[in-house]
Amino acid sequence: MVATSTEIGLIHLGEIAKACGSTGWAAAVLGVHPWHLALFDPRAQEDVWGTDDTARICSSHAPTGRVTTVDGGFRLSGRWHLSAGCDHARWALLGGLVTDADGRPVDLRTFLVPRRDYRVDDVWDAVGLRGSGCNDLVVEDAFVPGHRTLGFGPVTSLRCPGHRANPEPLYRMPYAAVFTTAISTAMVGIAEGAYEEYVTAARESLRASYGQRAAEDPFAQVRVARAAGDIDASRLQLHRNTAELYAVARDGGEPSTSLRARARRDQVLATERAIAAVDLLMENAGGGPMRGGADVLQRAWRDLHTGRGQAANDVERALLLFGRDALGIAVQDPML
Repeated sequence: MVATSTEIGLIHLGEIAKACGSTGWAAAVLGVHPWHLALFDPRAQEDVWGTDDTARICSSHAPTGRVTTVDGGFRLSGRWHLSAGCDHARWALLGGLVTDADGRPVDLRTFLVPRRDYRVDDVWDAVGLRGSGCNDLVVEDAFVPGHRTLGFGPVTSLRCPGHRANPEPLYRMPYAAVFTTAISTAMVGIAEGAYEEYVTAARESLRASYGQRAAEDPFAQVRVARAAGDIDASRLQLHRNTAELYAVARDGGEPSTSLRARARRDQVLATERAIAAVDLLMENAGGGPMRGGADVLQRAWRDLHTGRGQAANDVERALLLFGRDALGIAVQDPML
């Protein structure tokens, strides 16, 4: 089977994350945004890439700011959190709730905002993913024209204004699957890098407490097998689902709810397995990795547990979608 460009992209992303979790995380997030922008009105695409086709776009999708509907578009104000790689971006995709006259939410939209209309507040100081630069974005009464917004309704139903300008099947894959799979691919890559580091070290190190080489410890051998199995299973499922979603889009179809739910199930379990694999190795690595902050295994452990907090990695919420669909209960969710 020939790998699609999407699968090749996941392979490259995983390799980046193996080397540096923070870089892999930022690459995952920033890498999805050109795809997301391709779903917008072509005028928005021209705004970003008309004079600079290398412009990067950061994001913060939680609707934490205030949105006001005005003639020709919207006005935005507020603070958006955890925008990975934002110091290197010239535009931002910000989530916001549109309300009716009584203040009731009627639409969840993404707003495209240029760098001149927001400032970066350097507040990122976490135990993991320290180099990802997930700082806050602050907007003070910025106008966003209507063509620079996109509702989650068209995105979920695969009926976006950018589809006519971008007919490649890649752009007819579900947003929820594309974004969350990128995040989980980075997580699995981090785990794989930690696994390789652990195995290399264990082949040479001595367990002073037991008077034997670490590689000869049967419990270490079992943990290596379990960790490798979890990492392999995660990677294979992510690639399988991506290939199937792309094939459906290429054939002119639309993915079933069951396929979307399975993609979310496997994505979030990949994250869970990646964390479990590195936890197994850390528990068997002795006290060395806990000294200082430069150890590769410790860094991966911190990065993975920090990344677990991303909304895409909410295990129970994602599994609920699959369980409801499998049991014949209707599923309505913007992240499906």
